[in-house]
This record gives sequence, C-alpha cells and structure tokens, in this order.
Amino acid sequence: MADFTVAVADPDSGETRQIDVDGQDANRFMGREIGDEVDGGAVGLDGYTLEITGGSDTAGRPLRGDVRGPDLKSVLLEGGVGYEPKRDGERKRVTVRGREISDEVRQINASIVARGSTDVDELLGESEE
Repeated sequence: MADFTVAVADPDSGETRQIDVDGQDANRFMGREIGDEVDGGAVGLDGYTLEITGGSDTAGRPLRGDVRGPDLKSVLLEGGVGYEPKRDGERKRVTVRGREISDEVRQINASIVARGSTDVDELLGESEE
C-alpha cells in the first residue's frame, strides 16, 4: 500500500506543511501527474483543491514534468529540476523519475489553488505547524 508525505504550500501565507498520507487517501494520488488537481480532502483540507507541482522518489530522485510515465529515465539535461549547471552550455545525463505518481514516490509537492470556507490552521490543527 502506498504512503506519501505531501508538502502542501499555501501561496497566500508562504507556509508549507508536511502531511503524512496513507491508505485510501494515498490512492487518490496514484496515477495522477504533475499539474493535475486533487481534492484537498485527501490531506485533511476539505473544500480545498490542490495542484501537484512535483515530488521525489524513495532514493531522492526528482519527478520531472517533461518525462512521461512513472519509470526512471536517464535524460540529458541543460538545467531545471534535477540538475543545476555550473557554467553556460554545460549538460549532464541524469536519472530522474517521470511525472506520474506511483508506489515508488515518497514525497509529493502540492500547492493550494482553490480555497474552502474554513481556514487551513483550523482544518489541520495547531499541533501540525
């Protein structure tokens, strides 16, 4: 069974909260891709909508939005997610994971795109700050 840590970013306050998700709620993320929207009820934010913005797998390799599928791929990068070149024109072959959420993913980055009527602090409680 899949279990994830979902890092939920609140663009209005600038805060990010890490929420552990497992079981049926984790299945709501399975098969989704970077850029897809998910119901916030999966992480305890009822009435909110989240957009998946990225993530990483069990070994810390990042998910890239321009690589299809859930598998590992070795791609030649000029920069962006997974590689920061030291000088102009530098390229490097890097192993990254595709944009689809699978059992191998351990962290999912998400951002709030639509707000509900209740405040985030009230829904998540003061103990999870």
